[in-house]
Amino acid sequence: MVSAHSPFSFSSSSPPDWLYRGISEIFPDQRESADPDENLARRLQTSDRPLRIKFGIDPTGTDIHLGHSTVYRKLRAFQDAGHTAILLIGDFTAQIGDPTGKSDVRQQLTAAQVAQNAKSYLDQLRPLLDFDTPGRLEIRYNSQWLSKLDSSQLLNLLSTMTVGQMLAKEGFAERHSKESPIFLHEFLYPLMQGYDSVALEADVELGGTDQKFNLAVGRDLQRHFGQRPQFGLLMPILLGTDGVQKMSKSLNNYVALSEDPLTMYSKLEKIPDAAIASYVELLTNLALANLPENPRDRQKLLALEIVAQYHGQAAALDAQTAALTLVQGDATQAEAVPKFSLAGIQFPAKLSYILSASGLCTGSSEGRRQIQGGAVRLDGDRLDDPNYRIETPAELDGKVLQSGKSKFVRLVA
Repeated sequence: MVSAHSPFSFSSSSPPDWLYRGISEIFPDQRESADPDENLARRLQTSDRPLRIKFGIDPTGTDIHLGHSTVYRKLRAFQDAGHTAILLIGDFTAQIGDPTGKSDVRQQLTAAQVAQNAKSYLDQLRPLLDFDTPGRLEIRYNSQWLSKLDSSQLLNLLSTMTVGQMLAKEGFAERHSKESPIFLHEFLYPLMQGYDSVALEADVELGGTDQKFNLAVGRDLQRHFGQRPQFGLLMPILLGTDGVQKMSKSLNNYVALSEDPLTMYSKLEKIPDAAIASYVELLTNLALANLPENPRDRQKLLALEIVAQYHGQAAALDAQTAALTLVQGDATQAEAVPKFSLAGIQFPAKLSYILSASGLCTGSSEGRRQIQGGAVRLDGDRLDDPNYRIETPAELDGKVLQSGKSKFVRLVA
């Protein structure tokens, strides 16, 4: 079952270290038990077939960041240990919207929006998962079975839970106490996600800590339908680059998987030292005991390791060199600086507007503040006039515009 050359293989006398690395919880988790229904390590050791490891995605957006990647890395660990990853695309449930952690009803997406988002997700996941080894990955869509449920089958699902059980779910309880509306179709979401585990005959389901309720529903429904209940494996929420709040695009403290090597490296080499250990544990295979003592060296090693995962070792080393060049103030020598086309800019244009349009700042107002604060440079020269105006794109062609210590683009006319 387990490949002899796999770095995650293990003997029957010891549990697999990769299984427990970075996890928040496995349920059930009786590690001293010999019962393979209570001890996941024991199930792995005694199974006569590859286990089926499920992770569901509702493609409600287009970008995946490192905070999302922790679960995919655990899914890859199961793949490398010889098991079958099931990447479940919730093309049906995405049209309902997961109410988990939401204080309001989620917007329902169209089938076309879901399909486009799913394609973007899969493209970004290729560096993370084994798409090539036969038997290691199934990509399934829950519309294949959920769209075929008739009214009697839906009633059967609804009969497995009470309104009280649903209202105990985080989010529902908060909305109910505030007398905010909860729509009946939202109650269907955890039941349908749970039914996915029945349809797929999952042995293990992965999720974030905020998904425990939904994973537990999957176990209950498998029992209801006469199946062996799955294990739930929960991964922690990754802190953002600020080291304070969870990684989120809305908080602008994220690192997207699709970012270019230099941008990714520049963000990661500034991770606060207090967050380095969790980043190493959740985002790399590096041994925590062997990290450099110097905090700066730890940051650089972390950044290099993660960029190499998504862009290759050569690109990671180039990004490291380019980042060092930029820090030293000679940005014109950095070949890996991301490019920004000026073709869509109407000249004359204020520098604050270009900072906004290029993504270096969230808006022109922030651009003005960055300029006034002395954080903006053009080819290494500080610009401090918030009303600075550029007459033609030729004045900027080929130059590097920088905002703060880690945001920069090469302007192309």
